[in-house]
Amino acid sequence: MKIIHVNLAKGYRGGERQTELLIRELATRPDARQWLACRRDSPLRQRLAGVRELGFIAADHQLAGHRAAGRLAADIVHAHEAKAVHWAGLHHLRYRVPYLLTRRVDTPIKDKWSNRLFYRGAASRVAISMPIRQQLLEHGWGEAALIPSVHSGGETDPGVARALRADFPGKYLIGHVGALVDRHKGQRVLIEAARHLETHRPDLQVLFFGRGEDAERLEAEAAGLGNVTFMGFKDNIGDYLPGLDLFAFPSRNEGLGSVLLDVMHAGVPIVASRIGGIPDIVHDEETGLLVPPDDAVALAEAIGRLKDDAVLARRLVDGARARLDRYTPKAMAEAYWGLYQGLVAIR
Repeated sequence: MKIIHVNLAKGYRGGERQTELLIRELATRPDARQWLACRRDSPLRQRLAGVRELGFIAADHQLAGHRAAGRLAADIVHAHEAKAVHWAGLHHLRYRVPYLLTRRVDTPIKDKWSNRLFYRGAASRVAISMPIRQQLLEHGWGEAALIPSVHSGGETDPGVARALRADFPGKYLIGHVGALVDRHKGQRVLIEAARHLETHRPDLQVLFFGRGEDAERLEAEAAGLGNVTFMGFKDNIGDYLPGLDLFAFPSRNEGLGSVLLDVMHAGVPIVASRIGGIPDIVHDEETGLLVPPDDAVALAEAIGRLKDDAVLARRLVDGARARLDRYTPKAMAEAYWGLYQGLVAIR
């Protein structure tokens, strides 16, 4: 089967990581031939270099790369983000290749003619969480499948986690991983929670991993707090996760929050916002603790609760790990492969 994946994002965030994981897993199938239409400067090019039977199509924008892609006579096109949906739709209009789209964010889809045309024109729509699926269904564009994001899996370097703990001796380490974009990830809520915790829980240290447009403003707001450290972006973030005692995820909106699956895989208890697709994977009191969004006091109280109750923390970790078999790259690839086959069969 010939598959063209499309991801026109400039950077590398959760959606790009999921694109990478799917391509890598599908590459283990002898009957799969894959291409990725992406920007010339996409980090995915370097990360996927050397993957078996994978080619690249230069597509710096929605109108680029179609002629080269058309010569491939693909069986299916898979759009992995919003701009890619338009690329796939335009390719279908010209070459009649069926396409499916994966919707990864829970923000409203803009009501404009091009979105209506290309979302309705897809052979299939896929949501990564129940709220996103419901949003797609409410538009009346057709059925929507549910295929969740997955954890990265793989081995980690235990030396990195040991070194992290050595840098903060005697501290209870609370980690956060995500683009430093407060309107999405809610880092200001965690900074405010750290302010609440600083005086009466001096052994707690909050570590922010990531970079983004709000980095300078967030660092300035936390400048007077001794219990907040900005660690920068780490390409090997999976090596750091096992060194944490707790993971805090105070997002203001979230399609699913795939990093939470990596945290679960690392055996770290979670406190997260009850928002978007997060409750799909963080079941309150079973696989983590959920708190209201934008509530720094509730977040601080939940952090303190897990710090004080090791039995609860262990129960949540065990509950999370027991559910991880449905969130593996293999499970995701099998679900998409079955979808591809069904769409090609009715072409």
